[in-house]
Amino acid sequence: MKISTILDHIDSGHIALPKFQRGYVWNRDLVRGLMDSLYRSHPVGSLLVWVTSTDGVHSRGDQELAPGIVRLLLDGQQRITSLYGIIRGVEPAFFDGNARAFTGLHFHIKTEEFRFYQQSLMTSDPHWIDITKLLKDGYTGVGEHTAWLSQQPELASELGEYNGRLHKLLGIRDIELHIEEVTGTDKTVEVVVDIFNRVNSGGTKLSKGDLALAKICGSWPEGRERMQTVLERWKENGYDFNLDWLLRNMNAIVTGEARFFHLHDIPTSTISDGLDRAEKSINYALNLIADRLGLDHDRVLFGRYALPVMSRYIDQRGGRLTDATERDRLLCWYFQSAMWGRFSGSTESILDVDLETIEDMDNGIDRLFEQLRLWHGSLRIEPGHFRSWSLGARFYPVLYALTRTGDAKDWGTGLALKSSLHGRMSTLEVHHIFPKAHLYGHRPKFRKPEVNAIANFCLLTKDTNLQISAKPPSEYFPEVERKHPGALASQWIPMDRELWKTENYLQFLDERQRLLATAANELLEGLLHGTSTAKLLDTDQISVPESFSIPCGIENPAEEEALKSINSWLRQLGLPEGHMEHELSHPDTGEPLAILDLAWPNGLQEGFSDPVALLLDEEQKTLQIANDHGFRHFTNTDSFKRYVESDVIAMAL
Repeated sequence: MKISTILDHIDSGHIALPKFQRGYVWNRDLVRGLMDSLYRSHPVGSLLVWVTSTDGVHSRGDQELAPGIVRLLLDGQQRITSLYGIIRGVEPAFFDGNARAFTGLHFHIKTEEFRFYQQSLMTSDPHWIDITKLLKDGYTGVGEHTAWLSQQPELASELGEYNGRLHKLLGIRDIELHIEEVTGTDKTVEVVVDIFNRVNSGGTKLSKGDLALAKICGSWPEGRERMQTVLERWKENGYDFNLDWLLRNMNAIVTGEARFFHLHDIPTSTISDGLDRAEKSINYALNLIADRLGLDHDRVLFGRYALPVMSRYIDQRGGRLTDATERDRLLCWYFQSAMWGRFSGSTESILDVDLETIEDMDNGIDRLFEQLRLWHGSLRIEPGHFRSWSLGARFYPVLYALTRTGDAKDWGTGLALKSSLHGRMSTLEVHHIFPKAHLYGHRPKFRKPEVNAIANFCLLTKDTNLQISAKPPSEYFPEVERKHPGALASQWIPMDRELWKTENYLQFLDERQRLLATAANELLEGLLHGTSTAKLLDTDQISVPESFSIPCGIENPAEEEALKSINSWLRQLGLPEGHMEHELSHPDTGEPLAILDLAWPNGLQEGFSDPVALLLDEEQKTLQIANDHGFRHFTNTDSFKRYVESDVIAMAL
């Protein structure tokens, strides 16, 4: 079928998108590659459609379906959406994504290059042609361009060749795409989703959550939109959750189970009610976590898969906890679960255990602590837990919570760093107490795990951070203490001035780790209100090493700049930025294994590529750990870029 005919069928409602399809995820480079392939008559693959009766079909978007038979796109959504946007100049009715991916594509009539609009590049070069305008105007547009070109003396000699290229561009509309059809009365939503997964084994495969959502949307067409609305409300308030996570919470509340298949046969009215109850319970939990623990935005909200347990518990209590003791003990369990990585491995299995545990509502929190203790051992924080952890690790939120809930003061203003005073983290910045460059420049040079220790971090206002800049503590600590007595100690700084010297940095870390561990345990003990659960923090139970080391960290400013440059390059391509200093944990125990310099745990193009990591100047141990846990890793920026250009983008086409 011709591309132009396919687009006409979309407009008439004869071709649509099924509810279970994900939104549009392509980026500009993928769109540009598609158009270049079509222009050069390269194959771009066939389409797969599900031919079914219009009656009872629930499609994406608000378009009216044609009566009788409709073809639902199973494979080819990204290509057809891109072509529709470029040729029509608007998004199709089923569109859900970023329209910038296909807006403003131009063609250089001399070099035959496709590029998205850049004012500085194109305003002074008459060779650039707006492809959407040309394709919308058709042969009239070709005639107008030809007439204009003939009036440009510098282009006159190439007029015939350029005219041929314009017609070649226009001919993209008439390219035939092969369409394979799935038909038959036995093709239920479940069967079709299974077919979709099989043919997309190298593409965007549906998750268990997608399958559950497909079944839900079959009887509740507006379900996805309702859930997206809830997610948008959270995003506006600084929390970026996804549909899978929301479904986990709904599933926990409605069924008391973790696995999605329990939702498959639940009545629509019950699921709709479950969404309302989930939103209410999660809001209640988020408010508790922000108010009592200071974790008031997405970046510091660790352990988010503990929230389905919390939301189920809160919902079973009628949406409100009985008193401050119950509230704080539940928060203490959440904090401990997040800190030890309770849900970082086999999420569904652990969730099932904890959801079953709280069925005994009278003793639910005590039993949650028992499970946590059996799983992890000692729940007491030791000084060593604040050593050899990067900014992205779990103990950064612990430091943030201590700062927000304690008496920590800013070193430039002397004001308390309470969340009620400063709001979101955008007003605070992470400060390296001993600057990285200073430590790496010292002789003997300090190792990466030492430089990146959480005990070398604190939080300050932006202005204060700029004022201190890269000064060593021996220079700026005395001035801070003179202007704001007690401000240093409020951020758990050892007051022995000998420890402020760079040559005594390791002793400084030891002492600050001890102070941080004491403060963290006091926070947890305060949340337990002296209840019987407090005995789990006793020091005479299972011991934890005083310090430990995991391979991790960005070594110097040059390395950090190289990684930032990669993220900037990916942004220009429309690909996601990597996570700087990503913690890699054991899938079963949650124990930290390594810190990856720059990582994409879900791949650079989710559904199209494997987990990826860029590891600069790392020891073999780190490379082996990344490899053992499914990460394709690169040790220099050039090889990483070649991978992106040759594999990620090409594979998605």
